Amino acid sequence: MLLYILDIFGTAIFAISGVLLAGKLRMDPFGVVVLAMVTAIGGGTIRDMALGATPVFWVNAPEYLWVILVTCILSLLIIRHPRRLPWYFLPVADAIGLAVFVAIGVDKALSYGASPLVAVIMGVITGCGGGIIRDVLAREVPMVLRTEVYATACIAGGVVHTLALAANADVEVASISGMITTLSIRLAAIRWHLSLPTFAIGK
Repeated sequence: MLLYILDIFGTAIFAISGVLLAGKLRMDPFGVVVLAMVTAIGGGTIRDMALGATPVFWVNAPEYLWVILVTCILSLLIIRHPRRLPWYFLPVADAIGLAVFVAIGVDKALSYGASPLVAVIMGVITGCGGGIIRDVLAREVPMVLRTEVYATACIAGGVVHTLALAANADVEVASISGMITTLSIRLAAIRWHLSLPTFAIGK
């Protein structure tokens, strides 16, 4: 039940992230819905296809689609001037959704018998996949490909999650530990502008 509630919460948060970016780019309502949809369920869709979990989760659970649609409608009604929101609102909302989705991806991969390494990778895909699609559609360089600490936070959270399970921790405790790790690292990166060294080839 806790994981399901967090899943719905993460879906709404990622949808808001897509709506806010669409608002900044002055997209029409259809563009808002598309960006919200791919952000919220894109990563989970890629994960399920990779794990062979057919049909993908939202086909048999259309409530995820309703959550996204309702989130879009409420966001369009409430957030009338997205450019006036604090600069940190979008990245913080994205960080919360990221932490939740990584934990969900790790748990689902393990439930399908995947190894801890594959589970961590599935967690990263679940957390970053939707954001990558969102940024590509918005003609931006995906955040995961920039120097910002983003995918690294997902990896750290996934590792803590799987290590906690290996230490016989309760499933909920392991999930929360992983989420806290991912969220803490991501928020620290936002607050102090932490980044990884860049790779460049000199002329």
